[in-house]
Amino acid sequence: MVNMTTVTKLQEMKLSTMASAFQEQMEKPDFQNLSFEERVGLMVDQEWTIRKNNHMNRLMKGAGFSVPGACVENIEYVPERKLNKELLTTLSTCNYIREHHNVILLGPTGSGKTYIGCALGVSAVRNFMKVKYVRLPELLTELAIARASNTFPKVIQQYQKITLLIMDEWLLYPLKETETRDILEIIEARYQHASTIFCSQFDVPGWHDKFSSPLIADAICDRIAHDSYRILIDSSESMRKRNGVNA
Repeated sequence: MVNMTTVTKLQEMKLSTMASAFQEQMEKPDFQNLSFEERVGLMVDQEWTIRKNNHMNRLMKGAGFSVPGACVENIEYVPERKLNKELLTTLSTCNYIREHHNVILLGPTGSGKTYIGCALGVSAVRNFMKVKYVRLPELLTELAIARASNTFPKVIQQYQKITLLIMDEWLLYPLKETETRDILEIIEARYQHASTIFCSQFDVPGWHDKFSSPLIADAICDRIAHDSYRILIDSSESMRKRNGVNA
């Protein structure tokens, strides 16, 4: 009776894994040979592990990766890509995120920018960091809707709280005046507070022509370029063609 009451209380406190572990210990005589501290430790370990796993699963789902199976361990370092393996391995430790630095991934269509960006994002999730993947066109649409619905400050605040933001298809086409101002708001909100990965076909000097205002372009590029790791993917062969998937 006392044991069932304990199980019920654990379940009411949302400690269901610990409740199951407690029941298992009561039912299996092998546990009787363990000390009280050892038995409690086992129950706590099981509860802690399941909560950590659930937390990571929520972070993975919330990140919205376009390539959720991407990981740094599976990046292909074929000679023609000229990838800096040492740098990517260092970035996978996520220290650049703790120091609020950015990453610029440069390469032609199909070179694998998206995969590498998502792989670094997955490394961040493994460190229980909040990550969000978004295509720039989708972000601009979201911000435009937020302006129209008077929720723009709230949306900017939400993006400020994201530990690592992955912006894919960065500046594929010139931005309108309002879009340029919106991007400045995002960059300014995250500047020296959070990290961003930019996946682009164009290097920083080519970004200026994509913004409607030279002054705002300078402000945006200055906040990004001087605080970022730069990775150039030099590949003449599309990784999609090579593997049939993003790589």
